[in-house]
Amino acid sequence: MSEKRSSSKSPSKTSSKRDSESAAASSSAGDGASSAAEKVVRVQKKLPEIGNKIRRQKEALKLLKERKKEKSKIRRDRQKKEQRGEEVHRQTPNTIELLRVRDDTIVQGGDVEVQGEDKADEFASYFDGSTKPKIMVTTNKRPSAKIFDLLKELVVVIPNTFYYKRGDFEIKKIVKYATNKGFTDLIVFNEKNKKPHGMWVTHLPEGPTSYYKITNVKLGQQMKHSATPSSHDPELILNNFDTRVGHRVARQLAALFPQKPEFRGRRVVAFHNQRDFIFFRHYRYVFAKEGEKCRLQEIGPRFTLKLKSLQQGTFDTSTGEYEYLWRPDLQVSRKTFFI
Repeated sequence: MSEKRSSSKSPSKTSSKRDSESAAASSSAGDGASSAAEKVVRVQKKLPEIGNKIRRQKEALKLLKERKKEKSKIRRDRQKKEQRGEEVHRQTPNTIELLRVRDDTIVQGGDVEVQGEDKADEFASYFDGSTKPKIMVTTNKRPSAKIFDLLKELVVVIPNTFYYKRGDFEIKKIVKYATNKGFTDLIVFNEKNKKPHGMWVTHLPEGPTSYYKITNVKLGQQMKHSATPSSHDPELILNNFDTRVGHRVARQLAALFPQKPEFRGRRVVAFHNQRDFIFFRHYRYVFAKEGEKCRLQEIGPRFTLKLKSLQQGTFDTSTGEYEYLWRPDLQVSRKTFFI
């Protein structure tokens, strides 16, 4: 009798067939992606040849949509591979921060020389807790009503801060008066076109004095769902002050706040430096999911500072030595930073 042939296929043939099908699918997907890329390149080359402006704009929009589809497809494929546990190579974006021109003034962690300077500078007594900050705030001689809205909120943000009317007094006389009254710092705001334009911060009694340009001011009363501030001393966060000048500026700003925050208030003040622009933010935080996540609610105000000068002494414009003076020709390259 002749043997009956088995209708079931062998496991080796089935697996080889499955592998061939997956390889064919991947190759077809790769061919589809390459053909889409070739199509985008062809359309991009034809755009300058289209004389009709409206038609050229339509083709440009189609080209933009094709690029977005291609990027989204690549992103979805990468996410699927990560979910399957496959190794995915992610490219590092070339940001301006990563392309920054390195210089010798960048402070490295554990620098003995910098630590020695910190122990002997003007702010050492504030960080060891022996001196408590006391701030005087004033304005230009004829302030408008808008700047007082900012001052009302800043007096709440910075503890132990007091506003004094400027009147017709000169700054040097105000410095002497503030020093005699036991103030540790003086902050002077000035305006331009009835808007906050600049901020002087001088450390008493011997300086240094820094000047910042203020932009993008938004008050807490202008924000939706903003929180109400409390009287607790806030926590302080200082980010990306990497150079010697940035380290000095950061210590001057930190000396405005008490160094023993009250964590019960869950209030935090942040100075974030990015590309020599210092972003000021004021938040209240709350921990969620047993401390795994943190939620922020902005209290306000918010604004951006640009350091224009850092000078030794207290408003000594004639003989005071400049530690830093911004000039337009210093930042011709976008990759050069000083803070």
